[in-house]
Amino acid sequence: MKKFIILGLLLLSVLCTAQVAQAQQKKRIIQLSGVVIEEDTVNGRPVPGVHVYVPKAGRGTTTNNVGFFSMPVLTGDEIVISSVGYQHKSFTVPDDSPEYQTIIITMLQDTTLLPEVVVMPFPTEEVFKEAVLALNLPMEDERVDKKNMNQELLALMVKTTPMDGYQNQRYYLNQWAGSTNSKFQPVTNPFLNPFNWVKFFNSLKKNKKK
Repeated sequence: MKKFIILGLLLLSVLCTAQVAQAQQKKRIIQLSGVVIEEDTVNGRPVPGVHVYVPKAGRGTTTNNVGFFSMPVLTGDEIVISSVGYQHKSFTVPDDSPEYQTIIITMLQDTTLLPEVVVMPFPTEEVFKEAVLALNLPMEDERVDKKNMNQELLALMVKTTPMDGYQNQRYYLNQWAGSTNSKFQPVTNPFLNPFNWVKFFNSLKKNKKK
């Protein structure tokens, strides 16, 4: 009896797999291309580095430095377009799509309003309470503690403060854009360039003459 049950389950799984494969064969392959731009800009500024992928199939691509992408899809595929700082968009490939289809996708910035933050010239709440109780507020007429405006302290803060989220994003996008522009070009070593050595020796001769 168990053997018949196992055989029945195997036949059922084979039939289901065949039906799924047959349904996928009915779907046509479409070469989908498009441009991703910002919605709130006048001239439609392109958005680079946007992820364009099909979650169910596990495949996708990213837009280049001018916001362009191109990838093969099947009719009926649901495509998700996402990027950091923008709201997600989705697009379903119609069944009557032509073999080569081009679309334009507009992205809306995802703005999050944070609660108001009041900055006080005191490191902790306890120090603030002690200064208020002692009536010894370290502030001049400008209502700013001059100790906090020390030039050496400000320079140290500039050197040691890490980049915020926006600066990290811009740095990553600039690195990514540079890599996409140069990935099809040969990488050269400046030390192997004879013209650079000529310039170097000429500069040494000029320094000796001086």
